[in-house]
Amino acid sequence: MTTAARLIDGTAIAREVRAEVGRRAARLAAAGRVPTLAVILVGEDPASQVYVRNKVKACAEAGVCSLQERYPADLSEADLLARIAALNADRSVHGVLVQMPLPSHISAQRVIEAIDASKDVDGYSVESAGRLVAGLPGFRPCTPWGCMTLIESTGIALRGKHAVVIGRSNTVGKPMALLLLQADATVTVCHSRTPDLGEHTRRADVVVAAVGRANTLTADMVKPGAVVIDVGMNRNAAGKLCGDVDFAGVSQVAGAITPVPGGVGPMTIAMLLSNTVDAAERAAKAEGLAT
Repeated sequence: MTTAARLIDGTAIAREVRAEVGRRAARLAAAGRVPTLAVILVGEDPASQVYVRNKVKACAEAGVCSLQERYPADLSEADLLARIAALNADRSVHGVLVQMPLPSHISAQRVIEAIDASKDVDGYSVESAGRLVAGLPGFRPCTPWGCMTLIESTGIALRGKHAVVIGRSNTVGKPMALLLLQADATVTVCHSRTPDLGEHTRRADVVVAAVGRANTLTADMVKPGAVVIDVGMNRNAAGKLCGDVDFAGVSQVAGAITPVPGGVGPMTIAMLLSNTVDAAERAAKAEGLAT
């Protein structure tokens, strides 16, 4: 099936971001500081193991050192917090990431808040969220930041445009709305309790679907020529990976659209690498090292 929409190639754009990250990492290494990301995995969740493996591989390709730490599912919360405290104090480590989800006996929020704000490269802490709300410099959550890069790649001028975000999670929906607001878009946030979702999306110049349910956004809900970003990762009845958007239908109406896979996913890791190098650059600057 041919599509009317331009395909937003997240894999290609992520490759460009990672190439720039590699150049920045090389400059830091030449100045005696290798950007380093500590990745902690607790338990044997299969999906988490894949995500961690992909992150470690991406680090190696970009010249970022990764410290991969694996712990059994019965690791105590106190021991995990103690390990994070040690990584916070280690000046050779610039980013600390704890792969979610965690075993039920460990508080994810306590773990997130235990990571030093200067090393919160996931951008999930309350301080990072507060900086985003206030428009201050800080780490942006990787997936929303990646979505913004994809939107910008289309050439759309967001100022004055109407954007709809479907989803209100702390990790994607809320920060996505804030980033769009910072770009001077008029933003509507919709969610599972929103009546007549299509009433909102049909007026949108940009739609970001991040609700975690297949076929949430269909062709009759999209303004012709709109930019559609699909954050969803679902499995359809046939077990095939799909997003939140009915790609076959919406791609006939939208002006630009991300595929699943190959859209937002690659950007998330690319922005994680960028945040890690940013953290290393800040640390180098604080220590008076030239980069």
